[in-house]
Amino acid sequence: MVKPAKGGTTTMVAADSRATREDESIERWIRSMIPRKPATGVNLHVLGQRFLLNGYIVGFESTNTSPSGKFSPPSNDDKLWRPNSSHYLHMSLRRWTSIIIIIIRERSTQRKKGVKCTFGPQVNKSGTLRRVKAFQKISNSAILSSPQEEEEAIQMESNNGSQEMTVPVEGVAGGGTAYGFNDGGLSSEPLQQSTDPTEVPTSDLVHVWCMPNTVNVGSQETPRPLETINLLAARNERESFQIAMRPKVSWAGSSPSGSVQVQCSDLCSSAGDRLVVGQSLKLRRVVPVLGVPDALVPLDLPVTQLNLLPGETSVIWVSIDVPNGQPPGQYDGDIIVSAMKTDGGSSDNLGKHEKDQLCMELKNCLDIMEPIEGKPMDEVVERIKCASSSLRRILFSPSFAEFISTNGSSDMMEEDVVSNLAVRIKLRLTVWEFIIPVTPSLPAVIGVSDTVIEDRFGVEHGSEKWYEKLDLHFKWLLQYRISPYFCKWGENMRVLTYTSPWPADHPKSDEYFSDPRLAAYAVPYRQVIAGDDSRECYLRKEVEILRSKPHWNKAYFYLWDEPLNMDHFHNVRKMASEIYAYAPDARVLTTYYCGPGDAPLAPTPFESFVKVPNLLRPHTQIYCTSEWVLGNREDLVKDIVGGLQLENREEWWTYICLGPTDPHPNWHLGMRGTQHRAVMWRVWKEGGTGFLYWGANCYEKATVPSAEVRFRRGLPPGDGVLYYPGEVFSSSSEPVASLRLERLLSGLQDYEYLKLYESKYGREEAMRLLEKTGVYMGPERYTLEHRPIDVLRGEVYNACRPS
Repeated sequence: MVKPAKGGTTTMVAADSRATREDESIERWIRSMIPRKPATGVNLHVLGQRFLLNGYIVGFESTNTSPSGKFSPPSNDDKLWRPNSSHYLHMSLRRWTSIIIIIIRERSTQRKKGVKCTFGPQVNKSGTLRRVKAFQKISNSAILSSPQEEEEAIQMESNNGSQEMTVPVEGVAGGGTAYGFNDGGLSSEPLQQSTDPTEVPTSDLVHVWCMPNTVNVGSQETPRPLETINLLAARNERESFQIAMRPKVSWAGSSPSGSVQVQCSDLCSSAGDRLVVGQSLKLRRVVPVLGVPDALVPLDLPVTQLNLLPGETSVIWVSIDVPNGQPPGQYDGDIIVSAMKTDGGSSDNLGKHEKDQLCMELKNCLDIMEPIEGKPMDEVVERIKCASSSLRRILFSPSFAEFISTNGSSDMMEEDVVSNLAVRIKLRLTVWEFIIPVTPSLPAVIGVSDTVIEDRFGVEHGSEKWYEKLDLHFKWLLQYRISPYFCKWGENMRVLTYTSPWPADHPKSDEYFSDPRLAAYAVPYRQVIAGDDSRECYLRKEVEILRSKPHWNKAYFYLWDEPLNMDHFHNVRKMASEIYAYAPDARVLTTYYCGPGDAPLAPTPFESFVKVPNLLRPHTQIYCTSEWVLGNREDLVKDIVGGLQLENREEWWTYICLGPTDPHPNWHLGMRGTQHRAVMWRVWKEGGTGFLYWGANCYEKATVPSAEVRFRRGLPPGDGVLYYPGEVFSSSSEPVASLRLERLLSGLQDYEYLKLYESKYGREEAMRLLEKTGVYMGPERYTLEHRPIDVLRGEVYNACRPS
């Protein structure tokens, strides 16, 4: 991430390594089109063949390329790239250049008038990104034939008012997709007059189509034909897809285009077996974060209602959990989408559920505002913002539509009308015979900051509510096949990690550690809650109790994160020695990406990195290395694994943190869906026996549950954040998953498929299958499409299905 310098000038190059030279040539060409001395500088981000210039994305498909592959300036047939869509707008080179000049000239004009104006996307309360109003209108106008006309258009729009725009602190994610930039002003389909949904088929009012779970469906995604959904899943597996909706016309008098009702049915087999809505089948609305589709907010079932916005695509994430004991076979069901008529007067007839929801929302506002006496001013301001956000959410909910709409609030349509006019999505799921193991084959240990929980939810460390919050987060995360650990960071990257906040002799600890969904658990080196026992006495008692349990083989000690000098390494060895005094068979995990800086182990940093196990041995059993350091050197993995002393129970795990960056697999916001999922493909191919991720809730500090989430400064967007507080989006306290967390789960399920195939045909054959299907060849070579994933899973099923 690069912060804008004073005056707004920033240059960040995040180009694909395979096209770096071409990108540099393109960059020089673009800069040559810009006035040599713009008033306030230029923000230019290079993303493959797409450019983020002062917050706007421009790009082209060059048809004017020489046989040598060298870049030539684009011709008049080149195109302006529209983010979040699969189509392009045909514009002349002259027009494309004008857009760049308009940006700089308008910025200069605003400066001359003394108006503070920094171009770039602006994040509003809902997490979406807005464009500059002047740019929207100019973009929709006819091509301006002269600089004078351009200047006149700018002056006209400037006189109508200006809007201060700021670039998000987090910048643009490095995934090469650049999703989330709202092109409402460039809408390709103007909304027509209002239409009555009780007389017109919903398909005439709304585009409805479906997309795979690996696609980032942005607000400007273009419609596709609607087809029957065919899914394949093993027992104890979650499969998912997305429903996209985009209004064709407006059928409401207020700002939204209109409301749609979405209704689900159970999935039924011919034998009468069911996958029940609300238990197995769930719907969540995809909400953008920094303009990128990411948060998955739960929707009411079996019927829910959504407001659609003009010129924007709204998305629902549909997931189906297949229980362990579900009979195999084919299951069919429907998801029905109906446009809703607004007739008014129904707010007096709210059901109990709606009233309870409104009551909780309003009570939440009071809870936020009441205890402000003696609070710091910045906290009071934050509380007011949160209460305002909650009240706004209530006001613009469907229950109050009659007061913000000229046509009143929404009424349910009659059953026969729904049947005749609604869009019906046919859903078919084939449940396979085999079962994904309940206990994950790969321990994926992921950190949860207890400090973040304490600050945001106002719970005191060690209080009853503190235990309740940690318990909620732990149990919720288990559904994602990960093994959570709570953590508190100390000086010099010393870290206190623990999976259970209770002592080992507490029944809750045994409940946690015995859960078959938990593959590994962290044992704290010292007390989580201060007590009378000394550290040595506490450690001895904990180890003695745990060693007598059958789940002791899951235990590990994570003492220090990324030691950097000899003093750090010495501390690791010292603490490990104390543990071994009570438990010689204990496992100590150490993460590292380099050797000690003050005492190099070899002439080069990488050679020093490879020799770190010699420095840690025998005080570490789990060597956890950064994927960032390995880069594309998959051949070196064999050397690392070959150096392990398996007779001493040594293991090799990997982790990601900040890096690796695009195009390598990671979980940064804005990366491709397959890029998120490929993290676990890489782990399987490299042969690691475990995986660690440093944080799932490590956003910026806040003291109110419903405060907006901000990613930490200095980190790539989304790094250290895999889920959000539920209170940010509703009155629910249940965490809200990200798309990236769902794709993490999908990757872990893919890992189980590969392990199953490997167990039957050997690792070499499994490796060939992974590459033959085109799913994953290496950190920079993996599928960008969803189909190869289904081909791989189908091949595994056909080869391994029970006879």
